Amino acid sequence: MTVEERRGLALVAIAVLFFSTSPVLVRWAARSVSSFEIAAGRLLVAGIIVSGVALLRSRGAWGAAGGRGLTASEWPRLVLVGLVAALHFFFYAYSLEFTTIAHSLAIMYTAPIWVALLSRFALGEPLSKRKWLGILTAVLGVAVLSGFEPVLALVQQNGGASYNFTPRMLIGDLLALGAAITYAVYSIAGRSQRERYPLLVYAGSVYLLAALWLLPAAAATHSAGSFSWPAVASIVGLGVFPLAFGHTLYNAALRRVNATYVNLIATQEVLGGVVLGALLLREIPALNSIIGGLITIGGILLVLL
Repeated sequence: MTVEERRGLALVAIAVLFFSTSPVLVRWAARSVSSFEIAAGRLLVAGIIVSGVALLRSRGAWGAAGGRGLTASEWPRLVLVGLVAALHFFFYAYSLEFTTIAHSLAIMYTAPIWVALLSRFALGEPLSKRKWLGILTAVLGVAVLSGFEPVLALVQQNGGASYNFTPRMLIGDLLALGAAITYAVYSIAGRSQRERYPLLVYAGSVYLLAALWLLPAAAATHSAGSFSWPAVASIVGLGVFPLAFGHTLYNAALRRVNATYVNLIATQEVLGGVVLGALLLREIPALNSIIGGLITIGGILLVLL
């Protein structure tokens, strides 16, 4: 592994620390604000911050890519990536209206599998059998960590218990699968465009465009008086930490190392969220969380070593 690749892994490891603040901040914001308002708001905040930094660094050369302005033919590409990012947040937020957090997280973090497949066919970055085993192990660990209920249901049914898996939950699970696939496409897009746009221009544009895509859903679910100061502070925090810092570092890592490795390490957001939930919300992790965390770490080591 080259120095540049190791640097990329370090960047995504730092990104995970910022990602891990997301569950706690979402929990605080969701007390009075809809999921779509949270998603659109955090993307808007991140887009303004990152784009503002890009403007300051380029001194007015907004949209500069390699020292030139963006052409009319290049903007549609960023609009499409923004749509993919918006769909990821939309699918994930909406899935929680139909299914459990456990289902949604466990399914969404099958994303490394989709990233590996897309990397193979879109970027020509194949993986060895040992690395595939590591990916599947890590995904299994995330399922255990999240308390993936269909797995528990199978055990319960074998023991004579019943499990109520409704058509409504199936819709939520399919939405979560959509979130996983769009997250994979977003990751591949970030890696494939690394030579075309400067990092901050790319990230800031994608965040702003994704926010614009989500504004109609946010407006449709808005309730008068819902934006309390704690909710606003939480949304700003979501825009600053998991997105402006976390996702920008994630995109920086995608420019240096295989997208599958980056996305796989990013799954540790779940583990970080569990730890912060225990510290800040006093939600003590169950045994399955500890076991799942160890399994995911083992799977990641199989891929990286």
